[in-house]
Amino acid sequence: MKRRSILLSTAAAWSAGAWAQAKPIRLIVPYAAGGPIDVTARSLAERVKDTLGPVIIENRPGGGGNIGADAIAKAAPDGLTIGISAVATHAINPWLFSKMPYDAAKDFSPITQMVRVPNVLVMNAEAAARLKIGGVSDLIAYAKRNPGRLNYGSGGNGSAGHLAGEMFKRDAGIFAVHIPYNGGNPAQLALLSGQVDFNFDNLATAAPNIRSGKLKALGVTTLQRSPSLPEVPPVAEVLKGFAIDTWWGLVGPAGMPRDTVQKLNQAFVAALQSPESRTRFTALMAEPVATTPEEFGQFMRAELAKYEKVVKASGAKVD
Repeated sequence: MKRRSILLSTAAAWSAGAWAQAKPIRLIVPYAAGGPIDVTARSLAERVKDTLGPVIIENRPGGGGNIGADAIAKAAPDGLTIGISAVATHAINPWLFSKMPYDAAKDFSPITQMVRVPNVLVMNAEAAARLKIGGVSDLIAYAKRNPGRLNYGSGGNGSAGHLAGEMFKRDAGIFAVHIPYNGGNPAQLALLSGQVDFNFDNLATAAPNIRSGKLKALGVTTLQRSPSLPEVPPVAEVLKGFAIDTWWGLVGPAGMPRDTVQKLNQAFVAALQSPESRTRFTALMAEPVATTPEEFGQFMRAELAKYEKVVKASGAKVD
């Protein structure tokens, strides 16, 4: 009778714990603690502990995200080590760095996309009013009437802001001088002080100055309007197909068993779709995006191909 009670208790515990692992899962974040990627990873780790057991966050910053991504790629494919893939590590860096420690297309098992954060085309509000620029079409028309007079800032060569600017110039058929700064914050300060004419900035970073009236938002870089800034149209309404946003998701090393991938996907998708996650992510101007492993893999391959053209056209390179 005692043995039967123990067995029943064990079965009940397994049912309640669903897929809980005997060992904790290590989730590698290829960036420093405290940023949006780290915050969302920790939020989801907390929400899946009842089904997967403890998930321990390990920050492995450096090399533009390459150090942490390489640690994921070289881990054992047993489901106990997973991590974050991002637009930088899996779409931009393979074309930006002359030498890569991993193959973005072959060394990972997609689990699910997590987040999409729009970038936004912004101008100094005073300058926009003075030049009578109220939207994307106005900016393009001004650039064509005044060739060579505009410039734009970014957080550095090869940054998302730089590549968005180059893609915008290409699609709009205009010219603007790129001025790289040492990070996104100095680039935004340059825009606020009038040193540059426009920037493509992360919506989470730009939103406070947009709301205060210091920056004029001309367009978001997602194909649809952002729930965080619904009054601002997509750049794609003027430049068809223009889309260049920040994203990240979950991957494991290549060779993970399909059933392990599916279990991880189900747990993290449920966490992403919870009202608590939506509320938490909205505060970061981030949109939860839950996908199947196959959908996320297809998306990453498309992004890798897209950024090959953009990075090569920009001429940016890191040796």
